Amino acid sequence: QVQLVESGGGLVQPGGSLRLSCAASGSIFSINDMGWYRQAPGKQREWVASSSSGGSTKYADAVKGRFTISRDNPKNRVYLQTNSLNSEDTATYYCNAEIVSTARSLLSVWGQGTLVTVSS
Repeated sequence: QVQLVESGGGLVQPGGSLRLSCAASGSIFSINDMGWYRQAPGKQREWVASSSSGGSTKYADAVKGRFTISRDNPKNRVYLQTNSLNSEDTATYYCNAEIVSTARSLLSVWGQGTLVTVSS
């Protein structure tokens, strides 16, 4: 069994910052891509950023220059540093990872989400 657990969400004022964390645990052989998605109320889930196992990163246009994704491979963790937050960033943020289990199964695993609310 493999799971992802996010943390770090909360209430922040416009212009503020939050650092989201996601930890993978369980029967993990290796992890390929890790990424962050978000879902605002009444909207579809959208991709935010991703990081390959080799460290290459990609960002959605809406967050480019404001958000930074990083990984700690030995700890099976991925982070999302969010800066210059505005009301449009209010959403539940989900971590996703492509994980090879110890049984050599390829799994796409989602976390339970962490809520980010940007409001004064």
